[in-house]
Amino acid sequence: MPQSEHVRFLVPAGLLATGFSPVATVSGGKTIYISGQVALDASGNLVGENDFKAQAQQVFENLRAALAAAGADFSNAVRLGIFVLDRANLPVLREVRDQYVNTQSPPTSTLLIVAGLARAEFLLEVEAIAILPGES
Repeated sequence: MPQSEHVRFLVPAGLLATGFSPVATVSGGKTIYISGQVALDASGNLVGENDFKAQAQQVFENLRAALAAAGADFSNAVRLGIFVLDRANLPVLREVRDQYVNTQSPPTSTLLIVAGLARAEFLLEVEAIAILPGES
């Protein structure tokens, strides 16, 4: 989300920020919480078996649909929680993520390398928090 009167992304002196903002402040608005999204399509079929990029694209498309259902889009995202199985996939994750988020004022983010997800075939999961300014 671009800097606005409701949301500000900050990079304080002494903190490194590469692909994410370390701090977001929010005043007013409606908060949207989106559960972790995985690489399932609307019919419940796995997209991209053993294909990290295909799974990442499906995950971010699922996030786009969830945001839209709440009247938002990726410009409203203030936080992403990202869970991946293999750190070797991080360059691909960043490539896909950057097609969706505002790279000039990216959301805050936490990335965890995990031993497993809800199903063995899932290679990543991403959750989000978004803000719709001026709403309550």
